[in-house]
Amino acid sequence: MTEITPEEQEMRKKAIFDSMSPRLQKHILKKGYKEWNPFQEPKDPIDIRKDKTKRTSQTLVREFLHTRTSEDYSNEYGRGVFDLCLGIINDDDRYRGMFEFSVWYHALLLKEGYTEL
Repeated sequence: MTEITPEEQEMRKKAIFDSMSPRLQKHILKKGYKEWNPFQEPKDPIDIRKDKTKRTSQTLVREFLHTRTSEDYSNEYGRGVFDLCLGIINDDDRYRGMFEFSVWYHALLLKEGYTEL
């Protein structure tokens, strides 16, 4: 297999960009053409993607829910835990914001003498 030179890769990148619809081109230009990499390796499937502790999302959710009794949570609660877990593992800004707000709000409640949500 031959090595692709940076010039060849840039030509391929431009060819891919030029073949896209104007709407997709606009989206890429908004985020930055230079940073855009159409040759990125695909991410691991969600079921084998792991966090910093080397645990899968399923493992994290299971470990967390084992700290609760089955009477303490509903299916919606479990679904929320799973959604937040995936968002954090995928480093999604939306979920990171929810997590950081939750940590901050919990600390605020403790500071002001409230022990329960």
